[in-house]
Amino acid sequence: MARFMIHLKNEKFKPSDSRELVNKARDLCSDIKSSVRVARVASNFVEFDVEVEKENLDLLIKKLNPIGQLDNVRHIVEEKIEKEVGIKDGINYFNNERFWECHEAFEGVWKGCYGREKELVQGIILLAVAFAHSQKNDNLIGIGMLDRSLEKLGKSPSSYYDIDVDRIRNKIVEMKKSNNLARFEI
Repeated sequence: MARFMIHLKNEKFKPSDSRELVNKARDLCSDIKSSVRVARVASNFVEFDVEVEKENLDLLIKKLNPIGQLDNVRHIVEEKIEKEVGIKDGINYFNNERFWECHEAFEGVWKGCYGREKELVQGIILLAVAFAHSQKNDNLIGIGMLDRSLEKLGKSPSSYYDIDVDRIRNKIVEMKKSNNLARFEI
């Protein structure tokens, strides 16, 4: 089976609906060989992490239609990408609430980093993972990850490529004080 991220347009769901959406998707797709791993709910889409035979992908998408219309599909494969491309993709994914994919893009960058840069990138990854947890209504886990993210960002430079690291640190401090994950762009 192949792994895909399926994004359906979201007009009404909230992260608190994540568990119900997983169950509904599993029911809708119960007659085809597939695995619906998780649902993450963002403002404009519901993201399903699924495994299915490639030849059954269109059928699975059709069966998920009662949840929402297809926005996009991404085949998940391990790929080696250039650092600058990974950073650009990671920023784009983060800013579009595609936090799991942001994590994956920056993990590709992280694998090629050393020393202080490696820790800074890991801090960004941990922040993306915190938001991915919030999309599954696991806010406590997400909030708990903020300390680790801030620790990894440490006293790194104030900017990293096009990313304002000082702003990220300040946002993390604000979120910790309010005990709430508030989305922002990097």
